[in-house]
Amino acid sequence: MKVLMVSWEYPPVVVGGLGRHVHHLATELVRSGHEVVVLARRPTGTDASTHPTHHRIEDGVLVVAVAEDPAHFVFGEDMLAWTLAMGHAMVRAGIALGKPGLGEGWTPDVVHAHDWLVAHPSIALAEHFDVPLVSTIHATEAGRHSGWISGPVNRQVHSIEWWLANDSDAVITCSASMKDEVTRLFGIRDSSVAVIRNGIDIRTWTFRRREPRQEPAKLLYVGRLEYEKGIQDAIAAMPRIRRSHPGTTLHIAGEGTQFGWLAQLARTHRVARAVSFLGSLDHTELLGWLHGADAIVLPSRYEPFGIIALEAAAAGTPLVASTAGGLGEAIVDGVTGLSFEPADVGGLATAVRRVLDNVDAAQDRAEAARKRLTVDFDWKHVADATAQVYLAAKRKVRYPLARPVIVERALPERS
Repeated sequence: MKVLMVSWEYPPVVVGGLGRHVHHLATELVRSGHEVVVLARRPTGTDASTHPTHHRIEDGVLVVAVAEDPAHFVFGEDMLAWTLAMGHAMVRAGIALGKPGLGEGWTPDVVHAHDWLVAHPSIALAEHFDVPLVSTIHATEAGRHSGWISGPVNRQVHSIEWWLANDSDAVITCSASMKDEVTRLFGIRDSSVAVIRNGIDIRTWTFRRREPRQEPAKLLYVGRLEYEKGIQDAIAAMPRIRRSHPGTTLHIAGEGTQFGWLAQLARTHRVARAVSFLGSLDHTELLGWLHGADAIVLPSRYEPFGIIALEAAAAGTPLVASTAGGLGEAIVDGVTGLSFEPADVGGLATAVRRVLDNVDAAQDRAEAARKRLTVDFDWKHVADATAQVYLAAKRKVRYPLARPVIVERALPERS
């Protein structure tokens, strides 16, 4: 099949796990014999004079990185305007694919949208080429904000997600919990949603056994610094952990809007010297930290999937994670890692203590987690399942859609 993917991030422009997901999926689809074009973008804050639209073939994928238009918008200040402008530029670049001049012109058999930020160009291009629209919903605005969509921007984003889900001919989510969330939020049929888990290429993650600890324990967190990631719970657990395991440190890798608040929280709990912020890590740096940590702690309060759990498992790092969303499906408690309820600081501390108290048992769980990756989370399996969704998707008759009814709280209350 000829697949047109649309994503607001694709290497080297990577914001979070979505960019890596799209990259692995696109390259694996090419290995399976499909033609893939990815519509992505140039880095934020650039313009067409310094960073013009760029076409490149990488790993068999034609990547069209679209330049920003001259109109000046700042993502953090004008998010919706910035997103609409990006979408407009992507539409023009997508239409150009079908024009003579690129051979006979290239037209897709399916358009695959990744998240709400590319809803406008994806819907427009699927209509232009008259092909099915498949969308992967990686997260929802309501989920990111514990069910609350009371602010004006929250409501706008939610309405775009609703539109994308309802206009799609098929929807993909990365976990069963996300499927439940999407069908409940957007009122779409359960049968139109396929669950396809994220994958991992274990060849890029060297497995290393844990050695007997010769120094105070090191805990690691990797991810965005946002409230829904629950880092505040890991910081709050540190005094309890350090009482039974003196000298234990927590190292936080990633960037986000909550850095200042989290740093202050470490001071409030009197563990500022035991908590360090590492910023963003490249692959080699991340692998080094994974190999050096006694455990990775993923305390999310909301998590559609959590691909870092797979990366840590591939590297052999013992897993301690909440049961939020996809994490509860990615980790088998007591078998491939240890779990606790979201926002349960005591449960988090107890799970960490169990890892530190019995290194051999932690190593056994880490090895079981690595073995599971080759069965349940192989990228070829992910790509084959996605291709089946493409083949089954048929462009449905479109009827005019009314605006969604938006309630202030759209999901059941969580801790």
